[in-house]
Amino acid sequence: MEASLGEIPFGIDFHPLKELVAVSLITGDLHLYKYSTDDSSLQRCLDLHAHAESCRTVRFINGGQAVATGSKDCSILATDVETGSVIARLENAHENAINSLINLTESTVATGDDEGCIKVWDTRQRSCSGSINAHEDYISDMNFVSDSMKLLTTSGDGTLSVCNLRTYKVQTRSEFSEDELSSVVVMKNGRKVICGSQGGTLLLYSWGFFKDCSDRFVDLSPNSVEAMLKLDEDRLITGSENGLISLVGILPNRIIQPIAEHSEYPVEGLAFSHDRRFLGSISHDQMLKLWDLNEILQGSENAAKGQDASSDSDSDGMDVDDNPSHSKKGTKTKNANKGGAGFSGSNNFFADL
Repeated sequence: MEASLGEIPFGIDFHPLKELVAVSLITGDLHLYKYSTDDSSLQRCLDLHAHAESCRTVRFINGGQAVATGSKDCSILATDVETGSVIARLENAHENAINSLINLTESTVATGDDEGCIKVWDTRQRSCSGSINAHEDYISDMNFVSDSMKLLTTSGDGTLSVCNLRTYKVQTRSEFSEDELSSVVVMKNGRKVICGSQGGTLLLYSWGFFKDCSDRFVDLSPNSVEAMLKLDEDRLITGSENGLISLVGILPNRIIQPIAEHSEYPVEGLAFSHDRRFLGSISHDQMLKLWDLNEILQGSENAAKGQDASSDSDSDGMDVDDNPSHSKKGTKTKNANKGGAGFSGSNNFFADL
């Protein structure tokens, strides 16, 4: 299934219960599409000009009742999924352009901006819970580990940070990488953290030992790994700047197989449907594509058999540094759009949620 978006997309997310997929565009627009598993069709059901500048990130929130978007214009918008009406808008949510947004719990979300600031929003208390200055460059990706209340973040400054959401402090930060880090997933039952990079190398960190990576996987280089999704504890799916979507095994590290080619342009984002039947991808070719995972993974199941997760020989002990070092800034920063007051005036954003 595919649909022409008409503009370059930046973000993609699937509804947690329904056959709906949301896409955010460089124009500031938000599109919602309904997909059918019977006739393989995509039908646009919402076209909203959500922001004055590019809409960089999108997530369904509150159990799918609303969809939240973050923009280069520093604002966050919550839109009702059923009616398409604006529920709430927070101008100047950050002092700089918002680049990342994820769900933490049913009632909290986190946003990250172009200068490395992360804010946590409580939709139940209708307020901003706190903020963390985690990086010196844009937040490229975030991953929440609920058991330990840790938020893992990657950045254009080339570092991985571990943020404690109980204290709203950076608990530890990796040494500076040669490349900007673009994506992060947690695998091997929480023992491994995998980061994608601009140079195409996957950096593997052992949990608790975040200063330096324990392993590197270079077979995807030199193409930047723009997006990653965890398929299971041993496999992940990558989207690269050459348009290839690949199934990659971790420990042992290998490319199991390329599973799709979106286009010759960079893959900007990947997402799973609520039932994991479909993989959604967006790219600079201005197309939204949905791939049937049952079909494209069928040939890889046998290759994954017999692989033992015990091949990970690193220690599982915890050795978290409570005094993170400050790393050098990365070489490329996304353009920031300076805003006004970000923290103090944001307490009523979720008043209508």
